Amino acid sequence: MSGLHLQAISHAFGNNQVLNGVSVHVAPGELVCLLGPSGCGKTTLLRIAAGLEPLQQGRVEIDGKAVAIGGESGHLPPEKRGVGLMFQDFALFPHLTVADNIAFGLSERKTDRGPAWVREALSRMGLSDYADVYPHTLSGGQQQRVALLRALAPDPGVLLLDEPFSGLDVAMRAHIRADTLRVVKDAGVATLMVTHDPEEAMFMADRILVMDRGIVIQDGSPVDLYFSPVNAFVAELFGPVNKFDAIVAGGKAETPLGTVATELPDGAAVNVLIRPEGVTVSSPALEGEVSAQVITARLLGRSSFVEAALPCGTRIESRVHGVFLPEPGAPVSLAIKASEAFVFTR
Repeated sequence: MSGLHLQAISHAFGNNQVLNGVSVHVAPGELVCLLGPSGCGKTTLLRIAAGLEPLQQGRVEIDGKAVAIGGESGHLPPEKRGVGLMFQDFALFPHLTVADNIAFGLSERKTDRGPAWVREALSRMGLSDYADVYPHTLSGGQQQRVALLRALAPDPGVLLLDEPFSGLDVAMRAHIRADTLRVVKDAGVATLMVTHDPEEAMFMADRILVMDRGIVIQDGSPVDLYFSPVNAFVAELFGPVNKFDAIVAGGKAETPLGTVATELPDGAAVNVLIRPEGVTVSSPALEGEVSAQVITARLLGRSSFVEAALPCGTRIESRVHGVFLPEPGAPVSLAIKASEAFVFTR
C-alpha cells in the first residue's frame, strides 16, 4: 500500500519507554499531524520513520516496501528511503546558494527534475530573486521556504516535518504555514508533521494524532478532536477550560453554570469541562440565567477575554467574539453552549 505505514512501533532509551505500540498510516496527499506535549514520543516516531533512529520493535513501510523491521538487520538508511526531511532549524548548507541548496541531493534519486524545476519552484514561492544568494542573507520565513523546497526537490514519497514553524514569529508563522500547506498539497506527498501547537495542527492537518506518554490517545479530523474529545486530556490540549466536579443524576451533570447532559450512568463521579468560548456572557444581566460579577475584561483582537465571579466565589473564564469590555464589578449573566461542554469520568 502506498504512503507511510508505521506498525506497532515501540522504542525505549534505556529504562525510559518513549513509544509503546504506536501505529500510523499516512496516505499519499494526506497531511497528518502528531500533536502532544514535550516528551510524548512524537519526534522519536518521526526520526524512526526517517531512519535517523534505529527501529527496535515494529515495522516501517514506505510505498508498500519494508524499510525497517524490528529485530532484523538491513534497515534502509535515510538517503535510500525516498523521504524528504525538514528540521526545526532548517539546516541549510551555509556554503551553498539558495538554488544549490534546493538542488542538493537530486542526483541521489531517479528524477527528471533539474535546474528548470528549481527555478520554477523558486518562482512559486516568491524567491526568484534569491537563487544566487546564501542562506544567511535570508529572513527566517525565506529560509523556511528554501528548506521546504529542498525537501521536496527529490520528489519523495514521504515528507517529514519536525516543528517546521517553531522558529518564526507569530505574524510570519500564519503566512508561511498557509504557503507550506499549499505547496505540500500540490505535491501530493504523504506528509507527517510534528507540532505541539494545537492551532497549527488544526490549520494544517487532514488528521491529528494526539499522543501522550508514548501512545496515541485519539486519531481523527480536527473537527472530531475539537468537538468530540475522548477524554479530558484531549479536551484540555486545545486550550484552557472551566472545570467542575459533579455526580451524574437523571442523565445530567450539575455545574454552577447549569446542567450538562451526559450518557454516563447515574451516580458516576465526573469532571465537566467547559471551554471559555462555551460560556455566553450577557450584559446587562438576563433574568433566569446565572448571575456573576465581572472581574476583568481584556481585548484579544478578534475576541474578548472576560473573567467573572459567581456569588459562590467560583471564577469563570469566557471568550466572547468581537469587542466586549464590561467594567470590573459590572453584573452579567452566564450560560453554557452545549457543544463546548464535555463530561468525562473522573
